[in-house]
Amino acid sequence: MTSPRQLALFGGSTPDQPEETRGQPGPTRLGHASIDYKPARAILTKATGFMDAYDFTLNPYSGCAFGCTYCYAAFFSRASGSMTGAERRDTWGAWVEVKENAIKLLERRRKPLDDTLIYMSSVTDPYQPIERKLNLTQGLLEVLAKRHRPKLVVQTRSPDVVRDADLFREIVANGGRVQVNLTVTTDDEDVRRAFEPTCPSNAKRLGAARELVGHGIATCLTMTPLLPVENAERFVDDLLATGVQNFIVQPFHFQSGKFIAGTRDAALGILATKLDCGQRSVPGRYLEHYNRVRDTLRSKLPGLGEGKDGFKPPF
Repeated sequence: MTSPRQLALFGGSTPDQPEETRGQPGPTRLGHASIDYKPARAILTKATGFMDAYDFTLNPYSGCAFGCTYCYAAFFSRASGSMTGAERRDTWGAWVEVKENAIKLLERRRKPLDDTLIYMSSVTDPYQPIERKLNLTQGLLEVLAKRHRPKLVVQTRSPDVVRDADLFREIVANGGRVQVNLTVTTDDEDVRRAFEPTCPSNAKRLGAARELVGHGIATCLTMTPLLPVENAERFVDDLLATGVQNFIVQPFHFQSGKFIAGTRDAALGILATKLDCGQRSVPGRYLEHYNRVRDTLRSKLPGLGEGKDGFKPPF
């Protein structure tokens, strides 16, 4: 089941692979992020908390090179190697751990995942940049397509998800279900660069949503969190132009400490500028802005869900 490329990257070898490269791991650095390879005890984790309506979460990676300044997943970072959990949280976005045995773990599963609700992924992005090199998420999807009929929700902010449209359709053709959730947070690139500096532009994500719809893939646009929007009416028009019919929105939360280390002041600074207020007034002014934009979304978008209720399984 594992492809030749994946065998080579995860410590195996293939007949046509040069002898001097056989058994070597994948890259140990990609852009600003260090890449480590570690075996996982399990690849399917019982869903709890915000995702407790699902049966399992599936995270091919730990950490995420996108490193969004507000990412809640950073605050679940655990100690690993010589780094404490706090150190890993403070360097969120600068490290990724690859679950090198993920495909084998899923292949070895005996119990069918038919009609099982799976959320991929809850604490990482399955299509972050290293996926282009390793195809680990793709390999997991191949196993699901060949051996199971899951009810799968894929959450990402990367246009690279379009690559696997054929696998999503294969899962559906075999009796499973798939929905791709694409996160689009704002129409303002200044805001996007402040909060999501290494992520693809929101325009590219909207383009990917349009492609997925064209491939016949059920797609949802998740404005989670909704950051300041420059023009709400135009934003709605852009969302609808993708052909997507389902949407989720939730506000940005300002609890103390909920920024990656060293990013809070810069984020609050851009918010103060966009909301035309002082930094101390940002939380209240943002909430007013959020409510206005949400009301516009409610009036014009079909199938708009909010918060945890919006993320309930769509099948």
